[in-house]
Amino acid sequence: MLIDSHVHLDDPRYDQDRDAVFQRAQEAGVEAFVTIGCDLSTSQSAAALADFHENVFATIGVHPHESKEIVDGWYDEFRRLAQHPKVVAYGEIGLDYHYDHSPRVTQRLRFREQIQLAKELQLPMVIHTREAQEDTISILKEEGAADVGGVFHCFSGDAWLAKDALDLGFYLSFSGVITFKNATMLRDIIKTVPLDRMMVETDCPYLTPVPYRGKRNEPAFVRQVAETISTLVESDTLNALEKVSQATVENTKRLFKIP
Repeated sequence: MLIDSHVHLDDPRYDQDRDAVFQRAQEAGVEAFVTIGCDLSTSQSAAALADFHENVFATIGVHPHESKEIVDGWYDEFRRLAQHPKVVAYGEIGLDYHYDHSPRVTQRLRFREQIQLAKELQLPMVIHTREAQEDTISILKEEGAADVGGVFHCFSGDAWLAKDALDLGFYLSFSGVITFKNATMLRDIIKTVPLDRMMVETDCPYLTPVPYRGKRNEPAFVRQVAETISTLVESDTLNALEKVSQATVENTKRLFKIP
């Protein structure tokens, strides 16, 4: 069995076949899903989806792309949403200097504010970082993020970032990126990460793994991520897949307090 620790199942691209997506995931051995809030409306949608599906859990928060949109009242609404019994984390939050959809100074300010809110709510964090490794880890340290911990989602950073994140007590979640031909360095990093600190995800509908590149991603494909990890951590691939599946499920349940 597997848990897809990072999905966007409220995305309109699933509106026509969401039930079939869940069915295919179940057939692939995916037992639960964590659907992610990226702004106020998607956080509300994530909580609503968790209400509707027994094995769906939700996060709340504002993605760095949307950080410029935060207005008075959003944080109070997040405090209200955090009382939902199936809201399990705060995020995805962080920094993204690749697209700069929000000004960098705004991203850093809102990142600090949201770390403090996550600590207030006692929720672990889901971290997004792209081309902003140094600032991300510095802010996490300065704001005492280790108090609640969390996960670096879709980890694709350098070896030093992996070490610093692990030293802070964070988990690393790997996505379909690890199946890409040009991800050699990332696959080498996976070999150094303890199994008890790994999670797996699709980030669907994005980042579709090999051999499904070109198609819309969906949770059933998280199996390709686990299988790729299993080839890196042990020579007995079948036994390794069982170990990877068991470890990543236990890790996800532990961090997010999923029963």
